[in-house]
Amino acid sequence: MSKPEPHPSRAHALEAIFARIPMVQTIGMRCDIKGDDMVAVLPYQDKLIGNFTINSLHGCAIVTFLDFTSVAQLFLQTETPRPARPINITVDYLRQGRATDLFARGQVVKLGSRMASVRVEAWQSEREKPVAALLGHFLLDRGT
Repeated sequence: MSKPEPHPSRAHALEAIFARIPMVQTIGMRCDIKGDDMVAVLPYQDKLIGNFTINSLHGCAIVTFLDFTSVAQLFLQTETPRPARPINITVDYLRQGRATDLFARGQVVKLGSRMASVRVEAWQSEREKPVAALLGHFLLDRGT
């Protein structure tokens, strides 16, 4: 069974929401949405470097990117009026985030009436070699 395609207005609504979030603007994150497929992109910027000695991305930039990717994926796959709020998240740092663009994809693992679970993996040059992974639980705002 295929996933339902997000309504085009959901993608536009997500863009409008992200345009109003200062942290999204600060890190320069964007979401490339084509049909039911979304890839989040964190373009490399010098200000995202956390360790200049080994030229690696800051862990907080990575976790912020993963968090917003999970929220974006949930927003696209639900009809909630506002983005979901995190209950808890766990991040595994798997490899050094090098000084290059970072990409991520999210997958809704469980979607309930009030809560959802999302897994996100971020990679750089090879998707099979993730830099970090997030597992998060989110409270859905059903507008009631």
